[in-house]
Amino acid sequence: MTRLFTPARVVGGVIGLAVVAAIVLYLVPSNDYLLLPDRAHPVAPLVFVQGGHEPKGPGGIYFLDVFERRANMLESLFPSIRSGSTLVPARLLIPPGSSTADERRADLRAMQISQRIAAAVALHRLGYHVVARPAGVIVDAVELGSHAVGKLKPADVILAVNGRPTPTVGRLRAILGRVRPGRVVTLRIRRSGKALTVPVQTVRDPRDSKRSLVGFTPEQAASIRLPKKVRIDVGNVGGPSAGLAFALEVMEELGHDVTHGYRVAATGQLELNGAVDPIGGVRQKVYGARLADVDVLLVPAGDNTREARRDAHGVRIIPVHSFPQALHALATLPPKR
Repeated sequence: MTRLFTPARVVGGVIGLAVVAAIVLYLVPSNDYLLLPDRAHPVAPLVFVQGGHEPKGPGGIYFLDVFERRANMLESLFPSIRSGSTLVPARLLIPPGSSTADERRADLRAMQISQRIAAAVALHRLGYHVVARPAGVIVDAVELGSHAVGKLKPADVILAVNGRPTPTVGRLRAILGRVRPGRVVTLRIRRSGKALTVPVQTVRDPRDSKRSLVGFTPEQAASIRLPKKVRIDVGNVGGPSAGLAFALEVMEELGHDVTHGYRVAATGQLELNGAVDPIGGVRQKVYGARLADVDVLLVPAGDNTREARRDAHGVRIIPVHSFPQALHALATLPPKR
């Protein structure tokens, strides 16, 4: 009598089913996104400064970005199959009430703002007269769980709260500081060139129970006039985290050696006062720095630095709070061998 099921056939059948299942899982999109590393990019070819020159010799400034794409079911189940990746629920990247297109426009706007701020900070550091006037508060990201979800969108500009102008982040916080948590405030905003009025119930500040928050991450909008033309072209890359790298490169283009022969990657959102703010995608950016064989990586001090050091593997991580501190840290590195 012939045996219908031999061990070899059983094993072959199991393998076949596994292959089919893997293909199906690969083709079906999930509700998660993958953050993936990209090789660090040299900044010099992307920056033009009036009267400046692309630096020559060893070393150089590099900026870092992160690929974001929808994960398939296979990647959601086994995220470690992509080296250096991080699996993120879609709701954390695209909050309710926003679309992929909204987020994309916000990222590109943040990149444009970061370029202007970087140029202003670098030129001011070099002694040039820079005019920078506050022009409202930009909604950088809406916080999940707040009443702002569905009412505010990234790239909205907050012009006033309860009829009182909010030209700066500090003024916005001062006005909200006089509002009892849970009360509804009326926001006058600008969205895609149109003026709107939006009521939003405030929430309690977790760090101060007597203070109110609207429920979004604020970013300073400003009208900036530069004494020199500065053009930065990074294509379709978005987000504000390359500001620190751009400011360093502007100084390099104007003849100031800030790298001292080192290959320097830098990440950090730069403020008009020179402060370096935390960023996301740290793990992917460290991987990107390693792929480009950089020597040094400047990272915002605090949690970003602690996360970066976990994946550094030979890259020197330098924490910085401000642009002047970044310049000092590079200037005091030992001579490059």
